[in-house]
Amino acid sequence: MHCPFCRHSDSRVVDSRTAEDGATIRRRRQCPACGRRFTTVETTSLNVMKRSGAVEPFSRDKVIAGVRKACQGRPVSEDDLALLAQQVEETIRGTGVAEVDAHEVGLTILGPLRDLDEVAYLRFASVYRAFSSLEDFEAAITALRLEREADPADPPS
Repeated sequence: MHCPFCRHSDSRVVDSRTAEDGATIRRRRQCPACGRRFTTVETTSLNVMKRSGAVEPFSRDKVIAGVRKACQGRPVSEDDLALLAQQVEETIRGTGVAEVDAHEVGLTILGPLRDLDEVAYLRFASVYRAFSSLEDFEAAITALRLEREADPADPPS
């Protein structure tokens, strides 16, 4: 890290702190040549590879926009959607990969969405799991019912 004041090629880290849900590290540095202090902010990048091959940064807003369509007419608030997007990002970052396939992002959304609203989950799953018949919907509904019966503490939506 070059000193922004004297351009010396090295600096010493004096203090490090995490910020923004742990996705950012703020470092206080000191230049050994001029003695001045400065702050750097380090962020991890998380990229999404689209079907077209294009790569773009992960966006919680895009997650929210996609899920919002599935939640249309359902009792789901904007805060619920923001929390879901945060959970999805944390799950993907937890894998430790810097680049994830767009389809994997969609599949990662399914778990938290199922917990949030089962109808919205079915709508979203029909796209990401490429339901092609009524049997696909019936199988998904049956799986939801079995999960609900297996976990009686989880009230129906």
